[in-house]
Amino acid sequence: MTPSWVTDTFDAHVSGVDDLVELGLRRNPKRAHLLVSTVLGKHIPTPPSRVRGAANDLGDAVTGILDDETSTATVLGFAETATGLGHCVAERIGAARYLHSTRRAVDGAAVHGSFEEGHSHATTHLLQPTDADFLDTDPSVPVVLVDDEISTGRTAVEAIEALHGLHPHQRYLVASLVDMRDDGHRAECDAAATRLGVTIDFTALADGAIRLPDGMTERVVALDAPDLNPTAPTRGDVTFFTAGWPAAVPDGGRHGFLAADTAPFHRAVDDVVAGLSDVFAAGDQVTVVGHEELMYLPLCIAERLGSYGVDTRFQTTSRSPAHVRDQDGYPLRRGFAFPAPESRLRSASSSESKRPAEDTRYLYNVAEPGSDDIPSVLLVIDDPADTAALRADGGLLDVLSAAGHRVVVLTVPATDPARLSRSRTPSAQRIEPTGGPLRAPDFGSYAPSEVAWLLKDLSEYSLEGDVAERERRIQAGVAHYAESLPVEFQPGAAYLELFDATLTSSARRLALAVGTVAELILAERSSNPTLVSLARAGTPVGTLIARWIRATRRSQPAHYSVSIVRGRGIDAVALDYIAERHDPASVVFVDGWTGKGAIAKELTAALRVYEDGGGAHFDDELAVLADPGSCTRLYGTRDDFLIASACLNSTVSGLVSRTVLNDDLIGPGDFHGAKFYRDLMPHDVSNRFLDAVTAEFDAVFDQARADAAALRGADRTPTWEGWASVEEMQRRYGLSSINFVKPGIGETTRVLLRRVPWRILVRDADLPDHEHIRLLAAERGVPVDVVPDLAYSCVGLIKESV
Repeated sequence: MTPSWVTDTFDAHVSGVDDLVELGLRRNPKRAHLLVSTVLGKHIPTPPSRVRGAANDLGDAVTGILDDETSTATVLGFAETATGLGHCVAERIGAARYLHSTRRAVDGAAVHGSFEEGHSHATTHLLQPTDADFLDTDPSVPVVLVDDEISTGRTAVEAIEALHGLHPHQRYLVASLVDMRDDGHRAECDAAATRLGVTIDFTALADGAIRLPDGMTERVVALDAPDLNPTAPTRGDVTFFTAGWPAAVPDGGRHGFLAADTAPFHRAVDDVVAGLSDVFAAGDQVTVVGHEELMYLPLCIAERLGSYGVDTRFQTTSRSPAHVRDQDGYPLRRGFAFPAPESRLRSASSSESKRPAEDTRYLYNVAEPGSDDIPSVLLVIDDPADTAALRADGGLLDVLSAAGHRVVVLTVPATDPARLSRSRTPSAQRIEPTGGPLRAPDFGSYAPSEVAWLLKDLSEYSLEGDVAERERRIQAGVAHYAESLPVEFQPGAAYLELFDATLTSSARRLALAVGTVAELILAERSSNPTLVSLARAGTPVGTLIARWIRATRRSQPAHYSVSIVRGRGIDAVALDYIAERHDPASVVFVDGWTGKGAIAKELTAALRVYEDGGGAHFDDELAVLADPGSCTRLYGTRDDFLIASACLNSTVSGLVSRTVLNDDLIGPGDFHGAKFYRDLMPHDVSNRFLDAVTAEFDAVFDQARADAAALRGADRTPTWEGWASVEEMQRRYGLSSINFVKPGIGETTRVLLRRVPWRILVRDADLPDHEHIRLLAAERGVPVDVVPDLAYSCVGLIKESV
């Protein structure tokens, strides 16, 4: 091994494994030395391709020994260091099942076995598969145990003895990156195999030897405490993202991972990373940091981010205290210490099982050793680690940001072992969507992190028809409005100039409404909501609410856009997708405004049908910017005011069409459909609209908080008075259906943009909020009548076909 500070100071030497490990020092009276892997991604940020490559090499070594037995094999990875390595090996060899040991005692998870690791900082390994039979395979099936290093082989033998006591097998194979056993240790392992009456093979990428001088442990213990938690002149920002994850797909091997889980696992990773693809720019240096045993998922995320051009490295936090020394040739140049985020969980150690675990955790380097770069950090955790301790002063986020790192926290729901077990029963199987979420740039013009469209892309189909003929067929009952699309009406230059002026003058009022309803959602529904916008008018509003939460709470909520169709209900496939990845109680449905309340009623009825059919329970309360119809308790205002996104069609809604639902194009397992109008991109103002409103957030923040507080103390019980007034309009004008009456500024604008209007009713002849309506009516030759007793500021009436 190349001489280093450790070898020069302590005369400690390692040989035979120079390409795989460097020598470091532990702060542990049981063992002074630490073999720091250069390919594992634990203590050193490592290119994910190098981590995967070393694991694949180890998997190939396993295959060389087991030959055609790999597809039936069970693989066990050792916590905490080899949980990801073991998963990589299991995937490489195509093993039937994978499990890693754990030191986290999970509520609701039975412990089906345990073993000890004597030299470790935390000694007890628990086995928590979803059921006791997970490891009960045919005795002839080989069991592969994976660790990063074999020092003496005693931990491996203890694990084999524990497994053999539960479910005996004839053959065990211990695979590691490096094997440091001497002849005496090898003889002990052979004797254990004879005692158990089994075959125990060992394989490693390299065999090595270590020479430690007498008294080294005492000398290392006497060293001064390391200088941890470096600081930088500029503190880095911290933001939070919540990822969806399918409940039926394990996030790793803690509760068991089957070969059949591999494909859905990687699809889920693709979904997660697609939502982060614009958070980092191509060429950015990013260290993806997993948390302790959560290693494989962060590794896969690092790999996928690399496919977007991000310069990624991978590593994880650790339980093990080590000495840090900023000196050439020493692998641990920087170090961070912080309280264990999961302090509310119980320790896995039998000696500590009656008290909360309060011990310290560590993270080393983050930047490559010896580098002056300060990379961004993508911290990947599961929700049990997303605690006050994580965010507190001195917590992991605090010490990383104090060192100058920009930190993005990605929280993934931890696998619920009971729910995972239930999902594997045949009766629990549900139809999987035939496609995943759509995101820009492939679909829509919003940033990938701002919305996931749960829609089927129908852009290649010609679905638009003549507006008058389409209206005639809908009113004749031979076609439903969602089976086709209206031609996208593009207003003239004068109207677009008016849109710009309207947006400028109304942005602050819009921002206030966004902030008010967002604060109500956070206070009354969820501090970490899952926003589900009703496509398409709800999508820009949901995006703005998500932006408010990010701006004021540094947290980016998950945001989906789904289809709801009057008379046909909400997209049940989309609801299944969301319920499988998020707590349904966190879901808040979002729309732009209420007219007479038809969509609010449709949502309530559709969610009841969905639940009665065996689906999850969702709260039907609709969040909107404006609620002039008094249909909901979650609103920014009940004034019928101009929302600029109502003034245009797709060019202010991400270039996405209205949703489509017809039997020719939408089959079982399909989301409802929509088109992406790429040809309209030169005319797109979707992000200009968002940015103009977002720019006013700071100016309205205090007022929005105050207005939300006032509303919380007020009686907001819906009266549905808008519906009653619309019924009166229907009678007054002799219309055959209430659906021909479209109340409010937003709905009136829609009539002029998409339908065949008969006449427009306004309460005031010259109201500034109606200027765009008057212009559209003039362009289309539609009369405008002044009706002083209107309940709304304006109403659009649709022409009945003769």
